[in-house]
Amino acid sequence: MTKPRSNVNISSILRQSLKILFTCLAKMSGLDDNMEVEINRQSAISNEDLERFSADFEASPKNRLALNAVTRNGIQEAALNRQLINGINHTFSDWIETSRVTNQKASGRCWLFAGLNVLRLAAMEKMDLEHLELSQTYLMFWDKLEKANYFLENIIETCDQPLDGRLVAWILSDPLPDGGQWNMFVNLVRKYGVVPKFVMPETQSSSISRPMNALLAAKLREGAQTLREMHQRGCSGVELRQAKSEMMNIFYRMLTIHLGKPATSFLWEWRDQDKQFHRHKKNGGILTPQEYFAKYVDFDLDSMVCLIDAPTQDKPYKHLYTVQYLGNVVGGQDVRYLNVDMATLKQAAVDMIVENRTVWFGCDVSKMMNRDLGILDQDVYELELVYGTPFLQDKAGRLDFGHSRMTHAMVLTGVGFNTQGKPAKWRVENSWGAEVGDKGSMIMSDQWFEEYLYEVTVNKQYLSAELLAVLDTEATILPPWDPMGALAKAA
Repeated sequence: MTKPRSNVNISSILRQSLKILFTCLAKMSGLDDNMEVEINRQSAISNEDLERFSADFEASPKNRLALNAVTRNGIQEAALNRQLINGINHTFSDWIETSRVTNQKASGRCWLFAGLNVLRLAAMEKMDLEHLELSQTYLMFWDKLEKANYFLENIIETCDQPLDGRLVAWILSDPLPDGGQWNMFVNLVRKYGVVPKFVMPETQSSSISRPMNALLAAKLREGAQTLREMHQRGCSGVELRQAKSEMMNIFYRMLTIHLGKPATSFLWEWRDQDKQFHRHKKNGGILTPQEYFAKYVDFDLDSMVCLIDAPTQDKPYKHLYTVQYLGNVVGGQDVRYLNVDMATLKQAAVDMIVENRTVWFGCDVSKMMNRDLGILDQDVYELELVYGTPFLQDKAGRLDFGHSRMTHAMVLTGVGFNTQGKPAKWRVENSWGAEVGDKGSMIMSDQWFEEYLYEVTVNKQYLSAELLAVLDTEATILPPWDPMGALAKAA
């Protein structure tokens, strides 16, 4: 495990150092009390400061205009760049035709929706289907069950760690998140397969997951307390896992009450685009979810790799990374990222789309996004015009100082090139329903792509021999609170 980076505020250290220095000088000169008063005076907001702030505000009539507009309409409406919106064009140089838009509703399952939306295109092509939606509730069930087991195993592993230490506090902070990563999606599909949506449709709790999650998390934290108390009493590892097994039995019961019981087999029949009827040929049409994935989806999960763009000093490019305590299936595939520069990442995404392959990706969707219009653009809001100050922090700074990280997963389905043959805009398939953007699809500027997109999943064939060799190296382990440990879960 790599040593976690310090989160100490540098300016605070400097202030303390200066204070100590001035105090020492004051003592030497007999001005100790007066100097302490002066330091405290300079640290606090004074009446003179407030008068200056107010005068600066009133000096520009534009500030009052901005106040009136924002207090009445909100910052997004007041700062919306009308000129940019008027130029939006949903025509792309390369565009992959996809199925009907999906809707994760009030849940954090975007990564599952995005993953299944990638897989369904392979299934639709194989079976000549006009439309197909795979069950997100089915994988949600198994993800919750596996995450519960993963959480309790982590509790057992860290029983000797202090309860109020950063590591255990981190593990306890969110025992059962809706969110996930591509490698976690792969773990579920490999172990449990997939099913069409009619086999396990939406429930109230899958669509609005917060109440269910709160109760399930309460039960898991209760289990964590029990396991740690058993360890303190000297119980063996075997005894701890026997207790964990009963906890998982109760958890399975609660989860099934909320999401339904997942099918172990089902009848598969369909009509193709020519209205021809088909039925699975073996077992009277009955097959398992694993068989369905192998025969009718047949997507090569092993050929995919996650590329990230993390331009921070602690993460050199052309290196492999993983994150401690980030996963869902015990014994499953670890989360693995290959950090590359933006040009390499972008070219791999372009190559995929040009060859009619959609791209699962992760981004910070909350930044410079207009949800209703479906626009992701660095200039969609003219914030400097409203506030009179630019926002200058770069991508690395936003990661290091906690302002940005991956929050949402979607699918790239198109790219538009400019007259120089460079990407200018991207088409994005989202999972927020058809009311968003262009019938559920969004448009992303290339500048936004560079600033707020952090991860893509692409086929290894688009990597150089040098990068392929890196995949065989040992991954550097990042601490759980690293920004690359974020889960895609925006709703």
